[in-house]
Amino acid sequence: MSELRIGLVAEGVTDKIIIEAALRAIVGSSFVLTLLQPEATQPSFGQGWGGVLKWCDGFRESGFGDFEHDPRLTDFDLVIVHLDADVADKAYADNGPAVAHLALTKGLMAMPFALPCPPAGDTTSLVERLILSWLGVAACGTKAVLCIPSKSIEAWLAAALLPGERALMDNIECDMNVEGVLARLPIAKRVRKNGREYRAQAAAVTAAWASSVRRLCTSAADFEHRVMAVLA
Repeated sequence: MSELRIGLVAEGVTDKIIIEAALRAIVGSSFVLTLLQPEATQPSFGQGWGGVLKWCDGFRESGFGDFEHDPRLTDFDLVIVHLDADVADKAYADNGPAVAHLALTKGLMAMPFALPCPPAGDTTSLVERLILSWLGVAACGTKAVLCIPSKSIEAWLAAALLPGERALMDNIECDMNVEGVLARLPIAKRVRKNGREYRAQAAAVTAAWASSVRRLCTSAADFEHRVMAVLA
């Protein structure tokens, strides 16, 4: 059996590192993960949620209508589109006038729209609707899944590294500053947001996925369920 081929649209490289670590725990076999966004040949897209929006708009404008018939994606067995749920607190204008104009002319779902958290799922379900609005589809189809950590993918990292921190874990999916918490830990545990430090912690995320991350983060459990449904 050939290696599983996975394409990833993500906000940034550090997100790719954590998602790849999660996939190592979920898939249970070897795979090749290709970063579709951010991608060096499309620097104009930029990073962050604005880059994901521009990639999705490019997919929408291609006119193929779904992931299964887009010839650019035929080499992939699975395509993942990632967006942190903190996007629900943003406005299109936060990413500049061009993005605000794009949203207006394309009739995209309005932002911001964050709901009280907990429960995390109320807002992540709306982020799912937002991504589908950007893609111009009613559903992802049979080869694509959405990855929507609440409020950020740093919640998954913190759940792997600090599962015993009760005060933090009780609010982990609703904390808007988990990245800051990780960066302020004592030096021996400190994790700053850069590729080198996230890669150093990737194995910990894989190892703790079932015991801590999936248990403490509903968005992680949801992501696993979606991936397994596509690969079944």
